Amino acid sequence: MGKDYYKILGIQKGAADEDIKKAYRKQALKWHPDKNKSANAEEKFKEIAEAYEVLSDPKKREIYDQVGEEGLKGGFGGGDGQEGSFQYTFHGDPHATFAAFFGGSNPFEMFFGRRAANGRDEDDMEVDADPFSSFSSFNMNGFPRDRHGGHGQIRRRQDPAINHQLKVSLEEIYSGCTKRMKISRKRLNPDGGSFRTEDKILTIEIKRGWKEGTKITFPREGDESPNTIPADIVFVIKDKPHAHFKREGSNIIYPVWVSLRQALCGCSISVPTIDGKSFNLKINEVLKPGMRKTLAGQGLPFPKSPDQRGDLVVEFQVNFPDSLPPSTKDVLKRHLP
Repeated sequence: MGKDYYKILGIQKGAADEDIKKAYRKQALKWHPDKNKSANAEEKFKEIAEAYEVLSDPKKREIYDQVGEEGLKGGFGGGDGQEGSFQYTFHGDPHATFAAFFGGSNPFEMFFGRRAANGRDEDDMEVDADPFSSFSSFNMNGFPRDRHGGHGQIRRRQDPAINHQLKVSLEEIYSGCTKRMKISRKRLNPDGGSFRTEDKILTIEIKRGWKEGTKITFPREGDESPNTIPADIVFVIKDKPHAHFKREGSNIIYPVWVSLRQALCGCSISVPTIDGKSFNLKINEVLKPGMRKTLAGQGLPFPKSPDQRGDLVVEFQVNFPDSLPPSTKDVLKRHLP
């Protein structure tokens, strides 16, 4: 069935955006491993971040509401005739989500591990309200806070998504593969003002049959800054040119050039397949330029049904001679209609 993100945050399915933010704030502060010493705190903190990443994004939330976690992560959108499937992968760093939500720095220096006015340790307190409400004019980085978000919440815009082409061969699409992409991005230092350059390896599982244009999104993996939310990093599947084949959806096109004599008199050709086999195709009828012959089930897997495959389509083109001797023309005139 997949994860119930609404249950993880403790909200109803029709919850408003503001309720989602409040729920994340409460749950993240409650389960942060620096505060909560339970054995399952780290895993719970990660689930909470993933739930917020999905439900706070209108597109991801819409897809999740329709097809659940498995559909969201398995690639949603586009039938066999459509391009641009949506693929979501959680970036795996709940601390990055936490830092982005609370302004890009470590709020625990300010309110975790200190004593409350009544002498109680805040580890014993249920945190619900904005922990930065006492700093009403400035956020943790020293920048003015936007008061229009209600309860003093910081409102920051996200940087535009950064798109990268991810070229894959037809063989990789046929069998599926794993790609590891190294990115470099700027990260805020704990002082909230200076930066460091950080490398990260993003792992992409290419599913069998994925179509050109399929997108894999890593939320908020771009450069950090004090005033904006890091951009999403988006990889877009692009087919590599192939030495023998072309692609049409889940079908593979194999162009074959034949001579005029073969086109008129018939021929036998060897047709390779994407999985390394070959078929002997015997032609008895007259071949016209652009004529096609189909080998059913020898194409690429269907994205949503990888156990089934498209077709291998042999497309014929005819090599016409540049010139003919007069004697050949006489023979053709006598025998051709």
